[in-house]
Amino acid sequence: MLTATQRDSLEETTLTYASHLPQALAYLDSRGISERTARTYRLGYVPPNHSLPGDEQYEGRMAIPFITTGGVVCVRYRSIDHSEPKYLTRAGDESTLFSVTSLLDDTDTMVITEGEIDAMTLNQMGISAVGVSGAKAWKRHYRLLFEDYERVIVACDGDAAGRDFGRQVTDQIQGATAISMPDGEDVNSVYTTHGEESVRAMLRLI
Repeated sequence: MLTATQRDSLEETTLTYASHLPQALAYLDSRGISERTARTYRLGYVPPNHSLPGDEQYEGRMAIPFITTGGVVCVRYRSIDHSEPKYLTRAGDESTLFSVTSLLDDTDTMVITEGEIDAMTLNQMGISAVGVSGAKAWKRHYRLLFEDYERVIVACDGDAAGRDFGRQVTDQIQGATAISMPDGEDVNSVYTTHGEESVRAMLRLI
């Protein structure tokens, strides 16, 4: 459990980098993510030579806060210039679901995605979704959050890791359905390349 000091630090981090969001808008636009969606998720950008003390390794990256009803619980940093690794996380941060406030939506259908951008994409479309930070980040107790939904769809990336992720999650959530994106694609790439209706069709949400 986070201390008050840790929560205050995460809030300061989120506020600081959100003020630099305009520097990441071109990247987000290329991914089909609107500024309105970006600000809803309090996304930010870590400006080179102007990061907070200790955050130098995140400079030039997009800041993605994980927000619950109790505030920001962790921040991940995504490369937006094709540098590796694609994601960095603060030492000591525990993985958690992204967009958990979607679980408060009045809906009987919930989608579980691999990755934050896929979850943002679906929520921008009006489809309730939460994200898992990679195929290996699923935790067994997460299954309890999905027991009351009529439909749980696991939107898997179109690769071997994605298919393994789908099997793992559907084995633990009774009645859940895994749907793989085309080879080499994910929800966001289908959205940006083929459009919203293609995503809805693949997820059988038309």
